[in-house]
Amino acid sequence: MTLKAHHLRPAPGAHTPKTRVGRGEGGHGGKTAGRGTKGTGARKNTPQNFQGGQMPLHMQMPKFRGFQNPFKVSYQVVNLDRLAALYPEGGRVSIEDLIIKGAVRDGYLVKVLGTGEINVKLDITADAFSAAAKAKIEAAGGTVTVL
Repeated sequence: MTLKAHHLRPAPGAHTPKTRVGRGEGGHGGKTAGRGTKGTGARKNTPQNFQGGQMPLHMQMPKFRGFQNPFKVSYQVVNLDRLAALYPEGGRVSIEDLIIKGAVRDGYLVKVLGTGEINVKLDITADAFSAAAKAKIEAAGGTVTVL
């Protein structure tokens, strides 16, 4: 006779039946049924995060106050002194060029601000310009294009 999978059995004493607690004094696990004596743990169920009547941690933490405007438009800013350093000979400047040179990050709107001086002709294309930046660029002979 060959040994087959349905002939296999656990070794004697290796498999003991599950103890059904709380089923009377006769079996093991009667009376307190493994819950110890008295106290919260012996009586019904409590939430896992219950802190014994103490103010819960999530209620002790401060609330977030204020209002977040979902329509707010945020710009990455580039100042004129940065543009003058990146383009000392002048020329055409687009957002793609600024991303390649590392002045701004991809995926955000770009606004040119007027801090610093510029004395080369720049033809700049961006999402927004401050009034001071626009005036300084045009005074230097450049042009401003708003996307």
